[in-house]
Amino acid sequence: MQIHISNDGPPIYQQIVDQVRFRIVSGVLHCGDELPTIRGLAEHLRVNPNTIARAYRELEHEGLVEKRRTTGTFVAESVQQRTAAQRRQMMGPHLDKLLILSRQLGFDTEELIALLRKHDQRFPPLDGPS
Repeated sequence: MQIHISNDGPPIYQQIVDQVRFRIVSGVLHCGDELPTIRGLAEHLRVNPNTIARAYRELEHEGLVEKRRTTGTFVAESVQQRTAAQRRQMMGPHLDKLLILSRQLGFDTEELIALLRKHDQRFPPLDGPS
C-alpha cells in the first residue's frame, strides 16, 4: 500500500488515516484485506511506530478496520454496507468549495452543472462502487 506523507500538511497520523480511509471507502481496499504491519509501515514511511498505531486506532474507532490478535489489522467486514454514505460524505467539503468558488466567479448552479457535464465527458466512466 502506497502512502505519501507531506511535512507541510496535517499531522502525519491524520494523513495516514485520510489515505487509508479513502482507499477503503473508494473500494481500493476490500473487506478482509490486510493492512501493513505497524512496524513495517513505520519503517517504510520513516516515522515513529506510535504514529502508525495512532492512525490504526482512529481507523478502528471509525469501524473501518479491525485488529485481530496476533494476525494483524484488516479492513472490517462491516465496511461494505457503509461505504456509499461515506463516499457521499467525503464529497461534501469538495462540493462546498466548488460551490463557493463558482459563486465567487459569478456562475449560477445551472452554469456549474453544465460545466461539470462538459468536463465529465473528458473522463472515461469508472467501473467502481456506486
